[in-house]
Amino acid sequence: MAISGTGLAAFHAVAQAGGFTKAARARNVSQPTLSAQVRALEEAYGVRLFDRVGRSVKLTPLGQSLQVITARLFAAEDEAEALLAGVRTLSRGHLRIAADSAAHVMPALGRIREKHPGLTFSLTIGNSSDVLTELLNHSADVGVTAKQTSDPRIRSVRLMSDRLVGFLRDDHPFARRDTTPIEAFETQDVVLRERGSITREVFEARLAEAGVRPGHLLEVQTREAVREAVMTGFGIGVIFSSEFREGEGLKSVEITGADLSVAEYAVCLEERRRIPLVRSFMDAVQAD
Repeated sequence: MAISGTGLAAFHAVAQAGGFTKAARARNVSQPTLSAQVRALEEAYGVRLFDRVGRSVKLTPLGQSLQVITARLFAAEDEAEALLAGVRTLSRGHLRIAADSAAHVMPALGRIREKHPGLTFSLTIGNSSDVLTELLNHSADVGVTAKQTSDPRIRSVRLMSDRLVGFLRDDHPFARRDTTPIEAFETQDVVLRERGSITREVFEARLAEAGVRPGHLLEVQTREAVREAVMTGFGIGVIFSSEFREGEGLKSVEITGADLSVAEYAVCLEERRRIPLVRSFMDAVQAD
């Protein structure tokens, strides 16, 4: 049985938009038409791709698996259309970027935008593991991550080195100094990103190497939340040096006695590295 391209396109549109109304608007069709196309696909194979509750929809486990495939399928279709439409001149197009830090990617995007003002961008910020996952799922075209990978599907180019630093409120006892040894973190409360973050992975490894056991550990999901938690008095935060911003009663301190350097990498899928938009990004980040 041949799968209906119309049905797959309708399914993908709804999955991407998170609902039939938004998807119908994006595809410029009526909602009943889109619903009928998805229903026909489900009935043809005797499956359920969405759980429908009122006006909201949620992907079933099978639907989630199918979305991974359709993301690759329609990403390839977009690439073909882009090439045929003349995007190799970079006069127009849309680049999706996943990064573990806005500070590490914005300079490159600024250069690309200045050179090719017709391009548009979307930027997703997550932890280093998320960046690689989005790339492999075709949810992003390119990425910047501190997580090194030997996956042959991914092209990786080393960009720069950064360093982890501590930061704290200016009324913290450590604030009277500019440096502090890693041993001083013994029994100190620490605020860190969630597991999957290179910041956390590297810092916890260095604590273990030094035989240091901190006090309470507060785990948060974003860098902004790390900053807010430190400002509230939950402990010492750890962040990339390039990301720290003075102000709001906060001060950074260099941590000595441990190698806290972290490399950053630009990544793309090996099979897509010659796509003009992708190539332009990889060239731009290496110009930093």
